[in-house]
Amino acid sequence: MEQLPSISLIGMPGVGKSSVGILLAKLCGLRFMDTDVDIQVREGATLEEILLRDGYRRLREIEEEVLLGLDLSGAVIATGGSVVYSDAVMQRLAAQGPVVYLRAELATLQARVAAAPPRGIASDSKQGFAEIFAERTPLYQRYATLSIDTRGLDPAQVAGEILAQVSSS
Repeated sequence: MEQLPSISLIGMPGVGKSSVGILLAKLCGLRFMDTDVDIQVREGATLEEILLRDGYRRLREIEEEVLLGLDLSGAVIATGGSVVYSDAVMQRLAAQGPVVYLRAELATLQARVAAAPPRGIASDSKQGFAEIFAERTPLYQRYATLSIDTRGLDPAQVAGEILAQVSSS
C-alpha cells in the first residue's frame, strides 16, 4: 500500500478531532499526534492552566511555536481549535498533506463541550462559544482542502469517510 501523506484535522473544540484522529491513524497506518497534548507536555500544564497563567494570546503563540517545531511527517494530526489563527502553521500543515475540516452544528458542539471536563479554549474570555464558532468557521473553511460533515456519524464512520476521500483524490 502506498504511504499516505500526513492528514491534519481542524475544527471546533468538541467536534471529535482526537477521537477521529486515533481511528484514522490506525486505518491509514500513520502515527497519531494530538498537538494539544504536545503543548501541555512542553509547558508542563493543561491548556486551561496555560490560559489562566498566560492568557489566550500566549496560548496561541505557544501553539504556533510547537506546531512549527514538530516533525509532522507520516502522521494524522489532531490540532487545537485555534490553530487557524496562524497562517504560518496552516501553510505548514497544507504542505504536509490534506487539511480536513470536521464540521458539526453549533448546538452539538456546545453540548459536547459542556459535558466534557474543562478545556482551555484559546479565545477572549468575553466571547461566548457561539461567537467563537462564528469567528472561526470562515477560517476553517478557508484553510480546509476537504470538509466532512460529522452530523449523524460516529468517529469510526468519520475516519472511514476521510480515508475514502483522501484515497480517491
